Amino acid sequence: QVRLVESGGGLVQAGESLRLSCIVSGIRFSRNDMGWYRQPPGKVREFVAQITDGGVTTYRDSVEGRFTISRVNANNTVTLQMNSLKPEDTAVYLCNVPHPLGGVRYAWGQGTQVTVSS
Repeated sequence: QVRLVESGGGLVQAGESLRLSCIVSGIRFSRNDMGWYRQPPGKVREFVAQITDGGVTTYRDSVEGRFTISRVNANNTVTLQMNSLKPEDTAVYLCNVPHPLGGVRYAWGQGTQVTVSS
């Protein structure tokens, strides 16, 4: 059974930073690409960042240069360092394994709430 557990969210002011973590169990973590996604209030879920099993990273345009995705295979953990946060970054943040045909492979976890005040 695959389990995705996100943590690290909170309430911050614009310009501040947060570091999110996702611990994954039930898969061979080192052989999977990993992604962070977010769901802003009242909006659909959207892609934020991805890191391949080889460490290649991809970001949505609006977070490029502010967010950094990384992974520690020994700990089955993927992290998202978020700097210079903006109110529009407010969302529930979730991790998952990207599906090569689009979408994700597994059921979503609970996510972690990030709220950025102006």
